[in-house]
Amino acid sequence: MAENWYPVIDYETCEQCGICIAKCKRGVFEREMNPFPKVIHPENCADHCRGCGSLCPSGSISYVGDGGSASENCCTCCV
Repeated sequence: MAENWYPVIDYETCEQCGICIAKCKRGVFEREMNPFPKVIHPENCADHCRGCGSLCPSGSISYVGDGGSASENCCTCCV
């Protein structure tokens, strides 16, 4: 589990498609009563996993702790 790595959603560009919620097997996201996905368990994100960001059709997911040097998909949690 990551301590300094987790996704952040840009709500201005998010299309509310729900792909991040459906594909994340670690329970990082939830939709709740809001039409937008929400990061509710950032601690569950795998360190340097970019799976949800690579699946996001609007490119609305960035990561706290991202230095930009890791591979696009470092694990298989979202593919």
